[in-house]
Amino acid sequence: MVTIVDKTSEAAAKPRPRHPEKAHRPDTPILRKPEWIRVKAPGSPVYRETKKIVKEHELVTVCEEAGCPNIGECWTKKHATMMILGDTCTRACSFCNVKTGLPAPVDTKEPEHVAEAVAKLGLRHVVITSVDRDDLADGGAQHFVDVIERIREYSPGTTVEILTPDFLRKDGALERVVEARPDVFNHNLETVPRLYLKIRPGARYFHSLRLLQRVKELDPTIFTKSGIMVGLGEGREEVLQVMDDMRSANIDFLTIGQYLQPSRKHAAVDRFVTPDEFKSYETIARTKGFLLVSSSPLTRSSYHADEDFAKLRDARNAAVAAKGA
Repeated sequence: MVTIVDKTSEAAAKPRPRHPEKAHRPDTPILRKPEWIRVKAPGSPVYRETKKIVKEHELVTVCEEAGCPNIGECWTKKHATMMILGDTCTRACSFCNVKTGLPAPVDTKEPEHVAEAVAKLGLRHVVITSVDRDDLADGGAQHFVDVIERIREYSPGTTVEILTPDFLRKDGALERVVEARPDVFNHNLETVPRLYLKIRPGARYFHSLRLLQRVKELDPTIFTKSGIMVGLGEGREEVLQVMDDMRSANIDFLTIGQYLQPSRKHAAVDRFVTPDEFKSYETIARTKGFLLVSSSPLTRSSYHADEDFAKLRDARNAAVAAKGA
């Protein structure tokens, strides 16, 4: 759970709402988490080392900002998902714990800091995400390019996965990022179309779907990836339709995880989906032709991303070999 009033850093002397658009919403109920959702508190020596490197380079991570339940496991493996373009988002999605408001100017030194941290952590695979920056003419596209280029300069052997915003109404932004040739291009649909107005009001389902389809049209060698949350009130048939929509857009990798409510002011959890249901979704998704599927209560976009990238390459190679046989 998080608080709606941010009392950290410079806000300590002058507390301000972390989610000003949610502050006056009525409280929603909090469901007790089942056993399969609970995780151990972080605190290993490697976790603390990763945290130190992140802080030394003045980096923001989605692991911390979004309150990811897997932070203890991932940081113990030195896997941290860097969040660029600041810590404040211009959108107000009802599921998200990232701060909302007017962002600070873009830090031009950030690409260098990210690249230095990636090298120091010795990452084989890194995930770079960002807040939405509707205030920028290109939505932050050039900053993504700069980060990718600096990482490859410092760590030529590191594969790069990006988890981007939707670049809505930002002409040419997507094309600029694709030209930098990330190894994986991820953009999450988040939920089923019926729930967009409630859960993701600033976005458009078919725009996000088209974004991922366009990546494949521009560069078929780039792996595409997208994910949804369940437990928000969606129906099973709606989830299966999203799978079909994704396959129509040639998306390679699907992730499905349980929505967890950050606070009483966020969208309520409708129910906790059982592990057996997640397994069923995975089985169905594989029959629909995804190269890779990760479906479990604690699955998140960047969870086990390095191992999954190796599996993606192997799956593609196997598919190519099968066609040639």
